[in-house]
Amino acid sequence: MIMLQIKSGGDRNFSYIIGDESSRLCAVIDPGYHPQKLHGEARNNNLNVKFIICTHNHFDHTAALGELKRITNATTVGYGSQYDISVVDNTNLDLGHTQLTFIHTPGHTPDSICILAGNKLFTGDTLFVGKVGGTAGNQDARQEYESIHNKILALPENTEIYPGHDYGTAPFSTVSAEKRTNPFILQENFEKFLNLKKNWLAYKKEHGIK
Repeated sequence: MIMLQIKSGGDRNFSYIIGDESSRLCAVIDPGYHPQKLHGEARNNNLNVKFIICTHNHFDHTAALGELKRITNATTVGYGSQYDISVVDNTNLDLGHTQLTFIHTPGHTPDSICILAGNKLFTGDTLFVGKVGGTAGNQDARQEYESIHNKILALPENTEIYPGHDYGTAPFSTVSAEKRTNPFILQENFEKFLNLKKNWLAYKKEHGIK
């Protein structure tokens, strides 16, 4: 499997290209900005874009969706009726010989999904390296907590984490590393998780986190 992590503008946004080596088909994940750049990266690697996947519907993850679809005639994929293919929890799609599995992880947004390809998990804004996605209220925070603990952390320890933004100390991580070091995951229960969310700015300042 071919995997490219691409800086795509915005607020340290990442886009990704997953390519199947045998069929030369690929999927673009989170086409935030610069559709020509994303198309060019695919072409430079002799890949044809079959799917354009959005982890959620925020503009910084979808801005290039329409133009990239026009350029490539690819099929759009996401959680919701606005996409050509609407996925739900545990939907599978074949990308040549590579299987993509979609995991519904509401919290940051109701439509948030993660995409599992082999041992690589693309987490959008649900989980960052050392951080978690923002939430609008207590109920959303609880959904995010449950999504992370019941779905993401249930994956094998060596699962690689590729987030939607370059917010952490490294551009990617693993389930094992996040369990050991992510301060949100280290909280004993939801109440402490929520308290850290509410006091994150003070926590960052106290611990020298950018």
